[in-house]
Amino acid sequence: MRPVHRPLRSALLCLCLLGAPALAAPPKTEAAASPELSRLLATFLGDTPMLSDLQSLTDEIGGRATGSPANLRSVEWALARFREAGVDARKEAFQMPSLWLERSARATVRGEGVTYAPRLAAMPFSTATPKGGLTAPLLSVGKGTAQEFQALGARARGAWVLVETEELKDIEGLFREYKEDAAIEQLAYGAGVAGVAYMGSRSDNLLYRHNVAAGERNKLPMFVMERDGALRAVRLLRSGKALTLTADIELQSGPAYTSYNVIGELRGTTRPDEVVIIGAHLDSWDLGTGALDNGANVAVLIDVARQMKRLGIKPARTLRFALWNGEEQGMYGSWGYTRTHEAELDKHVMATSVDMGCGRITGFFTGRRPELPALVDQALASVSGLGPFTQVDEPVVGTDNFDFMLHGVPNLVANQLPESYGPNYHARSDELDKCDVRQLRLNAAIIAALAHGFTQMDAKLPRHSRAQVEELARTSDVLEAMKSFGVYEDWMAGKRGRK
Repeated sequence: MRPVHRPLRSALLCLCLLGAPALAAPPKTEAAASPELSRLLATFLGDTPMLSDLQSLTDEIGGRATGSPANLRSVEWALARFREAGVDARKEAFQMPSLWLERSARATVRGEGVTYAPRLAAMPFSTATPKGGLTAPLLSVGKGTAQEFQALGARARGAWVLVETEELKDIEGLFREYKEDAAIEQLAYGAGVAGVAYMGSRSDNLLYRHNVAAGERNKLPMFVMERDGALRAVRLLRSGKALTLTADIELQSGPAYTSYNVIGELRGTTRPDEVVIIGAHLDSWDLGTGALDNGANVAVLIDVARQMKRLGIKPARTLRFALWNGEEQGMYGSWGYTRTHEAELDKHVMATSVDMGCGRITGFFTGRRPELPALVDQALASVSGLGPFTQVDEPVVGTDNFDFMLHGVPNLVANQLPESYGPNYHARSDELDKCDVRQLRLNAAIIAALAHGFTQMDAKLPRHSRAQVEELARTSDVLEAMKSFGVYEDWMAGKRGRK
């Protein structure tokens, strides 16, 4: 997941104060819940294969960067899991614009009487350095503001610039980093630097990956340096020591290639041409094993499909469980789906993205569709005991609802308590032990209720026109978020979104 851009952050912080219910008893349901739905919800408190699926995906396959052998294995793994459960499933191809995988990244800082080698992680869409590395003066540019770049003046040209960061304390820091980094990149391009080194914002020298905002259009080497090594360089520079940095970044890169989404489907009985999508992304970055982002929710979706099939639940509308690929590199899998299925999108009732790890689901972002929160409330009535649920009627940029929003399809994003998500985001520490499995089972019940509710209800909201989508973008901070995530140009060029 690329951290979702959410305007009402204060609402999120308020939601974070709510506690999670105990697992000792089955989830309370409303009297109106059907017997089949009640059986389904109770199932997730028992011994289902959800945890073993998550362990297999993370511990056995591991990090799943799109284009890697592990990612291709995960596609076949997911396809097999659906089919073993008796769920119809298929691979759907889409195009990735370019291949980007880190092979190795290392650096050496040198000065008079000083030599040390801090660890680093290349930022996705960094360029490679020349074989043997790129050596240049290392200069501090402070927080990377326009004034600080101006203060360096001509000295910045041809130099490595080191950007200082605040230590990450909460998920709000992720939003800040993405927004600030996009502006820093533009200043770095203008200054003619050799490359950009970001001080790691995580404690304990934890390495992680943040995408370069310019995506595949980037022309500079960029990386995250472990925090202590970067702080040491800053102290040396401030003491008057002249430093050079040699960075050696080796990449596996290439042109456009084919990747795959995995789609599990329960065919609708009375309205099969109407489609409800529940999605989570199968890919991850590769420093850790992608348990929180987003293997946990992949396991949830597979298990919801499995249990609905096992119990013989037949939805009125067609229900698709979409395991997207290419999300971390620009939400390409879900974009590919909207292109492949463009002629059918008028019949898509709702598309949901679940992409924030194992934290408790507190409600959904409903994308400024005023009629939608009431429908979500209706769908979640059967699991009200797992609430309270609060719907936030604001748009989200940064996960796989995005292209459905641009195509005018009603869309939801699960709003989850950050729990351990923020500190482990895209990091080496994104491992299975960080996931609260107890809460994951409760979340599965919530997602099952949501999916069942939208497949059975009579209501269907109209798809928005291009003009309505443009109005949404103009009257919110969606455009600003698009720039942070490197998707603004494709929208403005008419490549993404409804024609």
